[in-house]
Amino acid sequence: MKTSGNTILMTGGGSGIGEALAHRFHDRGDTVIIAGRRQETLVRAAEGRDRIHTMTLDVEDAAAVDAFAKQVVADFPALNVLFNNAGIMKFEDLTKRRDLADAEATLAINVLGPIWLTNALIDHLAGQPDAAIVTVTSGLAYVPLVAAPTYSASKAAIHSYTVSLRTQLAGKIEVIEVAPPGVQTDLTPGQANRPGYMPLEAFADAVAAQFAEQPTPREILVDEVQFLRQAEREGRFDETLKTLTERAAQQREEGNRRG
Repeated sequence: MKTSGNTILMTGGGSGIGEALAHRFHDRGDTVIIAGRRQETLVRAAEGRDRIHTMTLDVEDAAAVDAFAKQVVADFPALNVLFNNAGIMKFEDLTKRRDLADAEATLAINVLGPIWLTNALIDHLAGQPDAAIVTVTSGLAYVPLVAAPTYSASKAAIHSYTVSLRTQLAGKIEVIEVAPPGVQTDLTPGQANRPGYMPLEAFADAVAAQFAEQPTPREILVDEVQFLRQAEREGRFDETLKTLTERAAQQREEGNRRG
């Protein structure tokens, strides 16, 4: 991926990781279109940066995604990077019958949304010089957080999809995966201030530094996620799963006490 001069579409760009990275890409010389559901949030994220533009998008709606793709190409014909970042995370109890609305929304936003948008833009990107597709997965793609089973499964699915996408597009479009650790954002209640999670600005700085490398690594992995990424390779999957489960339960319990 070029180190400046790109035109980047960033889904979920109004807050959290998407906003932080959009700012860094803008500040190094890229044009960034941030997309999300709430225009007021996007406007706030774009404030003071003249090369950040805003467009509303609901990635749960296939027809809306297709219409959006046509509009963004018409408005920004130089678009050469798709950054699939939008996602949600819900905690779920699998031990009894339940309403599956949260699971269905997670799959729609985290899995179908990136697949729909990639499909809608693939022909345009294939004709662009220096084209790239970036997917944001998670360390939980490699070791699941059992309290968030559908989220973890959705990220594992997108990791696998990214591997296939990279292989099929080899020599045509660069495909990059960003796998964050737990980052202090508003992804779940209390997470923005949760001890043990990586500060958002530090994460964004580390990711931006890797995007400045040439060639760009095909996996963007900060040091804090290697505990999860390498668990199976290093023969400690079961131990890591146990540690992750216990640590997460303790952090949520402490958060509930403070709340």
